[in-house]
Amino acid sequence: MNPKPLQNKTAYGALLATIATIIWSGNFIIARGVIKDIPPVTLAFYRWLSATVILLPFAWKYFLPELHYLKKHFFYFMLTAVAGVSLFNTFVYIAGHYTEAVNMALIGTTSSPIMSVLLARIFLKEKITPLRVIGMIICIFGILLLLSKGHLENLISFSFSKGDWWMLAAAFTFAIYNVCAKKKPADMHPVNFLFSVFLLGTLFLFPFYWYEFRTTGGIAIDLPNISAILYLGIGASVICFLLWNIAIGHLGAGRASLFGNLIPVFSTVEAVLILKEKINWVHYSSFILVVLGLVIANIQKRK
Repeated sequence: MNPKPLQNKTAYGALLATIATIIWSGNFIIARGVIKDIPPVTLAFYRWLSATVILLPFAWKYFLPELHYLKKHFFYFMLTAVAGVSLFNTFVYIAGHYTEAVNMALIGTTSSPIMSVLLARIFLKEKITPLRVIGMIICIFGILLLLSKGHLENLISFSFSKGDWWMLAAAFTFAIYNVCAKKKPADMHPVNFLFSVFLLGTLFLFPFYWYEFRTTGGIAIDLPNISAILYLGIGASVICFLLWNIAIGHLGAGRASLFGNLIPVFSTVEAVLILKEKINWVHYSSFILVVLGLVIANIQKRK
């Protein structure tokens, strides 16, 4: 068997997944940076509302002809939308009120790939190779190093903060989305698939947004707030999800999700430059372990 087509497919999927993680890394910076200006559910709602509106003119010609997919697989679409749209980023934005962007990125994006690999094995029967197991273990060591701050006694007495628990919940919902995205109806146009998921996720968020709006009030219509919402709506939603879904098609849900481990690398650089958060040797060592685990987990034997 000629390995070149498989290598090209893998390289293309890896490239798209990496680009998506670069853009996605800003999600944690914004979640932490606007905590005083935009409530979490409001931020999530406006993000997905703007993404849905942006996709509408591109997806409309496919939406009605492919409406039968939503009717036939309604539970699947609702699960995909609620997990990947309604819950994931809302949990991230809530976590931003309780923990730093660096920790959000490291805890959330290194635990979600492990959950995705396990769920993909259970529900999609994707193989877990020995190298992937080794890579996952190395990633876990990277997480433990971060949580311990380099001291074993901290790990023994460690307890998750409120923000850490919210990030773990976010990681689990995104793992569910990764598995669901792999089962997308094959003949459904990818833009319409995203539009349908965004639309359903936004509608599910609306009553929670309305409750938050009535209790906390609206947001200031100014350049920083609008810029943050548009970055999330266009870049972190429309562009990233298109790239990510294509990458899942090339790599599989389990392998694609491992590229999420790159997000902490980009997020930490941005957190230092933009939010002036501090990092030390523990963060650097965690990054090295995470990237090393990612590389090992994605090594494929030639057939």
